[in-house]
Amino acid sequence: MASVKQIQITFDCAEPERLARFWCEVLGYVVPPPPEGFATWADFDRSLSPENQGSGFVCSDPTGVGPRFYFQRVPEGKVVKNRLHVDVRAGTGLEGDERLAVLEAECARLVQLGATRVRLLPADGEEESCIVMQDIEGNEFCLD
Repeated sequence: MASVKQIQITFDCAEPERLARFWCEVLGYVVPPPPEGFATWADFDRSLSPENQGSGFVCSDPTGVGPRFYFQRVPEGKVVKNRLHVDVRAGTGLEGDERLAVLEAECARLVQLGATRVRLLPADGEEESCIVMQDIEGNEFCLD
């Protein structure tokens, strides 16, 4: 029997707090309260050694259902396609033109947040339409 109770999705990135706040807006996630003894995350960050300041940030589902996202600063930039990506399920249960209209509206909202639209993958008889996008650091995700 598996003992895993929760999962966390970790992103390597250049700007952890900026990317975390982007994903909070995309998913309706929140930044959890800072550790006990600190009024703000900035206060906690200042307590770290200079080389560790700004090195990580978290966002989580306020309902506790979805996975926690952790963003960690790494020195190298993204150079190839992700092997794992997030599907943002905005059109679940919808088909055809109705689904496409919902996806296009959500795509427009995410572009305003700084995401980039890459391409539309139109329905093909087996799969419904989805929109391939990139977050503010170039990580691919699907608006599904």
